[in-house]
Amino acid sequence: MLQVDAVGRSGTENMRIDEALLEDVLRTGNAFLRLYCWDPPTLSIGRNQHDVFKNVPLVRRPTGGQAVWHEHEVTYAVAAPIALYGSLRNAYCQIHTQIATALRSMGVAAVLAPAVRPTGRPAACFAASVGGEILVNGHKLVGSAQVRKRDAFLQHGSILLDGSQEVVGNARGATTLARVLGRPVTFDEVAGAVATTWPSGRQAVRPSDVASLALG
Repeated sequence: MLQVDAVGRSGTENMRIDEALLEDVLRTGNAFLRLYCWDPPTLSIGRNQHDVFKNVPLVRRPTGGQAVWHEHEVTYAVAAPIALYGSLRNAYCQIHTQIATALRSMGVAAVLAPAVRPTGRPAACFAASVGGEILVNGHKLVGSAQVRKRDAFLQHGSILLDGSQEVVGNARGATTLARVLGRPVTFDEVAGAVATTWPSGRQAVRPSDVASLALG
């Protein structure tokens, strides 16, 4: 099922909805793709990350990974049975491949990062890339994280529309769609590209609506 939710929600509510999708997968075996945004802008940190950030709205994600400032972006969440993708690693790469396909339909030269992990562990997600993440000209455009629960998983991440990752420190490794395309890029534009290129999701979708489509 595909949900496009252009109404900005708080960090707590967004994480609650993502976790509810994962629980639904466990009950029904369905697969979900959700595209959404945040209001107010919020910092999310990984489930095991130490909280060293002060004086900003903050939420802890159910997934791993490092800190992300959610402001100018399209956030995606995929909740599905692991068997649909074969393994968690395959899911990570296949989901990024599908998102990269959508970005290329917009004229973005998106590629997947080689399978090399950076040394050290920076506190900011967009400070460095790992294998399978989405890069443009060597800079990270999409950051993602996963969690497994029995036979299902949740993967969610940020597709950066414009710059704001400096809130969490070093953002030199990041890029944005506005920078790559040389123009402002809207939530609706990116959500529409993802919705129309997603497998079994090529029906006409208005990104301002919440729509439901069957995933193959």
